Amino acid sequence: MKVLVVGGGGREHAIVWKLSQSPKIKKLYCAPGNPGIAELAECVSIEVTEIEKLADFAKRENIDLTFVGPEEPLSKGIVNYFKEQGLTVYGPSREAAQIEASKEFAKELMVKYQIPTAKYAAFTNYGEALAYVRSEGAPIVIKADGLAAGKGVVVALSLEEAEAALKSMMQDVTFGTAGVRVVIEEFLEGEEMTLLSFVNGSTVKPMVTSQDHKPVYDGDKGLNTGGMGTYAPLPHIDPSVTERIIKTIVQPTAEAMVAEGVPYEGILYTGLMLTKEGPKVIEYNARFGDPETQVVVPLLETDLLEILTASLTGKLENVEVKWKDKSAICVIMSSAGYPGPYEKGKVIYGLDQVVNSTIIFHAGTDMRDGEIITNGGRVLGVTAIAETLKEARELAYQSVEKVSFMGAHYRTDIGSKAFH
Repeated sequence: MKVLVVGGGGREHAIVWKLSQSPKIKKLYCAPGNPGIAELAECVSIEVTEIEKLADFAKRENIDLTFVGPEEPLSKGIVNYFKEQGLTVYGPSREAAQIEASKEFAKELMVKYQIPTAKYAAFTNYGEALAYVRSEGAPIVIKADGLAAGKGVVVALSLEEAEAALKSMMQDVTFGTAGVRVVIEEFLEGEEMTLLSFVNGSTVKPMVTSQDHKPVYDGDKGLNTGGMGTYAPLPHIDPSVTERIIKTIVQPTAEAMVAEGVPYEGILYTGLMLTKEGPKVIEYNARFGDPETQVVVPLLETDLLEILTASLTGKLENVEVKWKDKSAICVIMSSAGYPGPYEKGKVIYGLDQVVNSTIIFHAGTDMRDGEIITNGGRVLGVTAIAETLKEARELAYQSVEKVSFMGAHYRTDIGSKAFH
């Protein structure tokens, strides 16, 4: 088979890494890819939003299956377009991808089908939003309704912070059209976790649990990022909690989408808060999470291609999705200044020095004069796999010590919540 992966970040590197192990794949392409992906697949210089060009490439090269990584092309209807062109593509349709592309769509769905989530209100009028925030008080959560690359959420602990977030989104238009409408939610207390699932209509195949670390500094301090590191599975979360999440949240969500006439096919990301009242949904994503993919996919024992093919032929329920009885941890190395302004073009050293059982996934890298350089806020995902989380953590940080670039920043406490 010939397979094309759309995307060029750490998530896509992990997907390509896994697909490259399938004996059924004869040729693997990635658009646009990155220098790390280039070691496993042929990179094609087409951007993820150039949907027509991607489809033309898939036709020209007789691609058997296209896997779409990022949210932007999904929300723009890449799956719809590919299918209209008679191409086989894996991912949710534009209509189903609204579960991520519109926070309001997701909240209305949850309320209608009684899926546990935070109380909310949505606004397009700044004055009304401000009045609501003042009446509710802090702490409170302000979200840009549209796509903001994982950064359009502010957990405001004071009224000043909440008001500043509203002004930034609605008046200063920091997130462009994504913040024209805002969703304001009650603040949920508890521990966060992620459950990714393969979904086809009402069939759900959950993956192992994982936990992201969003804030830029240790101890969950500083601004929210796209994710500074992650680990899987969560040894301190009782399996009964995961069962409850599947039964009361993920399965009902899949069934709700079918009932709404927008059946979901693809990877469903469910971001959760484990509250005193039980698990509640913080957000959905219409694709693999980044960096969760970098720990979940390496633990997958089943051939990923087999799962995708089964889903596309309506046979997902017949596939046994197997997982390794191991732990994985990913530490993100970012550019100085991220998630604010940062410089690019710093040479990366030591990529060939990493310890065994460690994989380096390239998130924001480029090639210049034969050297790999930084080309993004999140640069590398250093992932280690071991029998226990403690061992995986030690291996990951040993490898992080061996890799360097000017201004490299990383958190030193990834996975520490599992040991409290």
